[in-house]
Amino acid sequence: MIQKHTSKNGLRIVLENIPAVRSVTIGIWVLTGSRNENEENNGISHFLEHMFFKGTSTRSAIEIAEAFDSIGGQVNAFTSKEYTCYYAKVLDTHKDYALDILADMFFNSSFDPNEMEREKKVVYEEIKMYEDTPDDIVHDILARASYGNHPLGYPILGTEDHLKTFKPETLRTYIDSRYTPENVVVSVAGNVDESFITKVESYFGTYSSNNQSTKIDKPTFLADSIERNKDTEQAHLCIGYNGLPVGDEQIYSLVILNNVLGGSMSSRLFQDVREKQGLAYSVFSYHSSFLDNGLLTIYAGTGKEQLDQLQQTINDTVDKFTDQGLSDKELKNSKEQLKGNLMLSLESTNSRMSRNGKNELLLKRHRTLDEMIQEIDAVNHQSIQDVMNRTFNTKPSTALIAPKQ
Repeated sequence: MIQKHTSKNGLRIVLENIPAVRSVTIGIWVLTGSRNENEENNGISHFLEHMFFKGTSTRSAIEIAEAFDSIGGQVNAFTSKEYTCYYAKVLDTHKDYALDILADMFFNSSFDPNEMEREKKVVYEEIKMYEDTPDDIVHDILARASYGNHPLGYPILGTEDHLKTFKPETLRTYIDSRYTPENVVVSVAGNVDESFITKVESYFGTYSSNNQSTKIDKPTFLADSIERNKDTEQAHLCIGYNGLPVGDEQIYSLVILNNVLGGSMSSRLFQDVREKQGLAYSVFSYHSSFLDNGLLTIYAGTGKEQLDQLQQTINDTVDKFTDQGLSDKELKNSKEQLKGNLMLSLESTNSRMSRNGKNELLLKRHRTLDEMIQEIDAVNHQSIQDVMNRTFNTKPSTALIAPKQ
């Protein structure tokens, strides 16, 4: 059972007790990401995530790393377009110690200028590594083709030019505006009882907000096309369709639709593109949900000489898919696969912490496993057709990285 507590300052705590395990995962979720940036500070959410590990007023960067290594724990963080998460997974006997370190990082990071300059070099290398991975960066290019200059079209990592301008006061100003209690959820899952909520609140329940409210603008789906030439062996193609936001009542219909289209080895795209024609090693589709919209993406990589054939095959597959819909077998199998994946994902404290944290942060509600299975079972051919009409009724956006020659 998930227990929820809202502190007087507006910060939310969610806790799920799983007595059968010996681990505890603690995650601090912040409702901010590249979507909340502008053209001047793009990349600051991700850089701030790095800097939280680079020392506090009482612990150096190496002491933070050693603190978790010494107890056999795992600590990490990630940044997305709409949220940032800092988390640690430890034995249940070390949960208080882990919480103390996470809170120290969250509230007392020193942002030492020398550490900042060193970490900028690390992120520069991360950007270069990303640039050297065309099958990754083509998805960023698709975001730009889909949303243009809207912040959802920004790269999460930012650029070297942006990073060069960041100073300690830049980070603190951003924290003041975005790391407010109302934007923060602390999610805990594992062998931990409700008394731990009081412990969390002792760290997080009293800090104050500057009460800044920042409005986010809903993007317009642009359906543009962007092509970049790069020194690669393969051409990398992404096609994007306007999807659904988080919490949409038809989200499970879209998840099942995507699974049949390109989400598994038995999917239409995998069978048509790879198995029948041998046009690509990697071909798949996935759906990304944001607060007020979504993006259904198809990706495939192939040799430049086969690019036209690949595009035509994908178009034919999508046209046939939208014309004929799903077969009874595809609908049934996809439902069972989705339910199986859902249940298996609940077996780790990390995945439960993540699910609860995201649900509270983005939806402010939690559905039971039975409720989710009921919603999956309710998906039928008509609801699939309704989602197809919403998703495939406009021209898609495209992004292409093609070999220079």
